[in-house]
Amino acid sequence: MIWLLAVPAVFLAVAATHWTTRRWGRRALRLVLAVDGILMITAVVLLVLAFSGHPAGSPGLVPAAAEASAKNGSALIGASIAVAGSSIGAAIAVAYTGSAALAAMSERPELFGRAMVIVGLAEGIAIYGLIVAVILIGQA
Repeated sequence: MIWLLAVPAVFLAVAATHWTTRRWGRRALRLVLAVDGILMITAVVLLVLAFSGHPAGSPGLVPAAAEASAKNGSALIGASIAVAGSSIGAAIAVAYTGSAALAAMSERPELFGRAMVIVGLAEGIAIYGLIVAVILIGQA
């Protein structure tokens, strides 16, 4: 539910960023990069705290239950890393293969079928990440 409440805030942040970059140019870009750096440092600190801390609000857990809870959390984090990494890799691969396919098709239009197969293979990288995530969540 909290994510649904955050959507308007994200929309306002994107709109404000767009407006400031249009109005102030390079100064706004430096401000956006500074805010991004602060957010990244904050995320790293929170990640370190999450990995170094104990489960919150569960002092009565027996060691086996605490270990199972940590295993489930690690599987979910691994699944999210698999999806994020494969999606970013697929995006980079599709960008390069798509531009090369368009360049090749502009010279020889009969290469459309072959070019789309190559772009589809590059998109398959994201599907592999999803499969790994499903397997990890199934193990949790």
